[in-house]
Amino acid sequence: MTAVTAVDQLLTGAGAPTAGTGLRPAPEEEVDVLAVAMAAAPDSSPREDSEESLHPTPQPRRGAVETALWYGVDVAARAAAAGVTGKAGETLLVEPPSDRAADLPAKLIFVGVGDESVQNLRRAGAALARATKGARRIRAAVVDGLGPASQQAFLEGFLLGGYQAPRQGKTPAGPAMARAMEVTGLDSDAQRQAQITARAVWLARDLTNLPPDVATPAWMAAQSRAVAKRAGLEITVLEETELLRQGFGGLTAVGSGSANPPRLVQVTYQPSAETAEHVVLVGKGITFDSGGISLKPRDAMMSMKMDMAGAAVVLAAVEAAAELELPHRVTGILALAENAIGASAYRPGDVVTTYGGTTVEIGNTDAEGRMVLADALAYAAAGLAPDVLVDIATLTGAAALGLGQQYGAVFSNAELLLDAMEEAGEASGDRVWPLPLVHEYDYALDSVTADVAHVAPPALKFGAGAIVAALFLEKFVDGVPWAHLDIAGPMSARADRHEIAKGATGFGARLLISFLQNLPGLRP
Repeated sequence: MTAVTAVDQLLTGAGAPTAGTGLRPAPEEEVDVLAVAMAAAPDSSPREDSEESLHPTPQPRRGAVETALWYGVDVAARAAAAGVTGKAGETLLVEPPSDRAADLPAKLIFVGVGDESVQNLRRAGAALARATKGARRIRAAVVDGLGPASQQAFLEGFLLGGYQAPRQGKTPAGPAMARAMEVTGLDSDAQRQAQITARAVWLARDLTNLPPDVATPAWMAAQSRAVAKRAGLEITVLEETELLRQGFGGLTAVGSGSANPPRLVQVTYQPSAETAEHVVLVGKGITFDSGGISLKPRDAMMSMKMDMAGAAVVLAAVEAAAELELPHRVTGILALAENAIGASAYRPGDVVTTYGGTTVEIGNTDAEGRMVLADALAYAAAGLAPDVLVDIATLTGAAALGLGQQYGAVFSNAELLLDAMEEAGEASGDRVWPLPLVHEYDYALDSVTADVAHVAPPALKFGAGAIVAALFLEKFVDGVPWAHLDIAGPMSARADRHEIAKGATGFGARLLISFLQNLPGLRP
């Protein structure tokens, strides 16, 4: 990840910055890229046939005019020729004149920031990261003079947009992110927040992108121990024998067909001051999902190494809570198992006793996520005294079908919690859309042989798969204020887009961090 440092804010008076500082670095400073902002032209409704209507001129922001003069470039003409209007994420590259190449940084990049909204600044940051891969040192004035929230968004976009998935083998992965970036006028708190958030997303992406022969339940538990050690978290890992002894029937049933036994990881951030609030985050951690006996088609299996994305996000969010020194206690529960086929695999028709004694009739072994979450939620509600309980899971294709890859689904039994999740999604960029807990649909989970069925029977031809899954999970939270995040759609991306990188997206890490920082008071 690029090392980011703050440098002095640019002077706002007339004239170029002093040589050797600001946007005129001396050669020995080894700055090879300068970056300044250009905003979109204001909508002044010019005549439709006018030149300005056909080729809107980007508006320079702080430092842009001086650097253009230094490089001797007519930016307006260059922008018109290239069709660049200052829209967020556009870039315009200027190289120094040949007779001054030794004295000037090798690239001057004008970065489009649109209307300078938080979302557009994230996009600008991501575009700059991709345009500067392989660079040694960037000096950027893109957010000079803007507020902390705007600066944080730009920096997050940059750090996330330059991400590359871990690669195995001899083939090179391509140029890495720039080694260093100096940002003029950067607020220290914005820098800290952005770097902590970006590291959390990188961790979630790295864990989720790794192949399933590496990222087994035991391996994930080992990574959790490493995170706990560096962040000062309390950690407990329950292995298969202890899970069986304590009655985690859902988790052990799902993992029963695999050579890689299940694990339950509990990591806790405890603030130094006494606190009344305790937030418990539960993550689905299916390290590979074959579907079990209810086998998936081959193509549907290819992305199932990512079925542990929820657990990865929870681990990352708890570490971020510790780094941010939040005032409330945060516990993460990672329910880790591999859903495989074997002689001892659980079957459709089995009745499984989950943690706390609720029995579940299995209708489809490919609906394994709700079984491991049932155990983890019941355990948290019964033994951890949470004030807020949140689970996050790549749970249903129905949520992805309904909302696509840009939004996660959110359900909650508390209106205030639902609102807080929506607000956190809008603020962080991990957007969620509320779906209802329709209790009129409870009959779809009726069972003759157990307390509850875990899927609607095929003969019922019942839709609303994401809602039915949420209704099932609600039965295990014992009335605790609870939110369920179904991230099956946005867990992965087919291509780079803005701050989202191809592969695992780490969706939910930014959302949970924002939620934890602005936790609503749910106590009476």
